[in-house]
Amino acid sequence: MTRQIEFAPEEYYHLYNRGTEKRKIFQNKADYERFLALLYLANGSETIRLDNLSRAKGKTLLSAALGETRGEPLIDICAYCLMPNHFHILARERSDSGISTFMQKLTTAYAMYFNMRYQRVGALFQGKYKAEHAGNDRYLKYLVSYIHLNPVKLIDSKWKENGIKDQSRTKEFLEKFRYSSFADYAGTKRPERKIVDTTALPEYFESPATFRKSVHDWLEYADPGV
Repeated sequence: MTRQIEFAPEEYYHLYNRGTEKRKIFQNKADYERFLALLYLANGSETIRLDNLSRAKGKTLLSAALGETRGEPLIDICAYCLMPNHFHILARERSDSGISTFMQKLTTAYAMYFNMRYQRVGALFQGKYKAEHAGNDRYLKYLVSYIHLNPVKLIDSKWKENGIKDQSRTKEFLEKFRYSSFADYAGTKRPERKIVDTTALPEYFESPATFRKSVHDWLEYADPGV
């Protein structure tokens, strides 16, 4: 089955996939951090090498990976979010085949790690990754909020239908959620900031405060379509 989309340089795409049979693809902190390390390392022209990183003295695998040379980036990662059974990436194609090469490196390396760690065989992801073209400003800006709001479902699975009952708790949860790029746009200084290129998007957000407002505005409404 072929994907009905052609990637073009300088265009933006929403890339996503979930575990086969909706299974969890992230079981614990180590799994999330392995995927984050691969998000960084797979986005480069160099071959991924994790064996030496896992033995780096005094460093976690993620911190060691973020300090590695990876070669020329294949794509611009504009935003991402990792959920227990799926992931979202908002990317800009830099050159021909950049997204395809990146996604092949990322998903193959993670599936190999996961299957070895949990002594399983077979496909980890639900077929080929999905891709949607963000062809206009309105949709592209919407995707930034959509992706970063995914973690809300972890604390309130019906928020889209019923609205947010506790705004303060929800906003605090988004600020502290480690496995998305929300913190990077919100101005938090952390090593994971190297994964995402916040300058690759059009200038939608003048400051961390305007970014937060853009995302938080969606929390004011029930059934916002996200």
